[in-house]
Amino acid sequence: MLRVFEQIGRYFILMGKVFSRPEKAVIYRRRIIFEMESLGVNSIGLTAIISIFIGAVITLQMSINLDSPFIPQSLIGYATRETMILEFSSAVVALILAGKVGSSIASEIGTMRITEQIDALEIMGVNSASYLILPKIVAAMLFFPFLTILSILIGVLGGWLIAAATGIMIPADYVDGLLMDFRPYSITYTLIKTVFFAYIITSISAFFGYNARGNSLEVGAASTRAVVVSCVVILLFDLILTQVLLI
Repeated sequence: MLRVFEQIGRYFILMGKVFSRPEKAVIYRRRIIFEMESLGVNSIGLTAIISIFIGAVITLQMSINLDSPFIPQSLIGYATRETMILEFSSAVVALILAGKVGSSIASEIGTMRITEQIDALEIMGVNSASYLILPKIVAAMLFFPFLTILSILIGVLGGWLIAAATGIMIPADYVDGLLMDFRPYSITYTLIKTVFFAYIITSISAFFGYNARGNSLEVGAASTRAVVVSCVVILLFDLILTQVLLI
């Protein structure tokens, strides 16, 4: 337990260094753009593939399990939309990106630590924590909401495609369900969660990478710990944010 509190304390100390005043804002702007491409744009393909199949699977399972003359088929489209918006496109995509983006960040910064590149930055008077970590956090918090919106759109498209391709339900009924009782606040809710999750993934992964010691094996271990801890914290904050924002 003491070890956990020690790690939490070191995490907040590191975040204090990360959010200190940048020396040259123009350099940070360039790095933020670079990180948006590295962490965000390169994750579009994975997000799209997973979302379209999940949307299709949700629609297919709903059609099979709600096959009753007493249940309107439009409810299947409604359920698919709500599932994608409220939970999958924020929390589940964040868990997936924790594996891809989180491990990448931890490995990158951990490698810089064990090869003494971070020590070299410190010797030159550069705030290494802010220079390496802040652009990643800002880039993820700016770009991940776009991935969430993309996931929602592609997910509901996947549901429509499976309905049209298999004939398991009438596509027009599916579209009617998508338009049924839509609440714009649901989008706001999922985007707020996404911003929190983006910060969690990048900051925790960077923390474990920044504090890696030893050899290349320790970098791998740091990456694993970063992914595991990020996933646990994401699930915890998913529960907390749902309680705060929806109830």
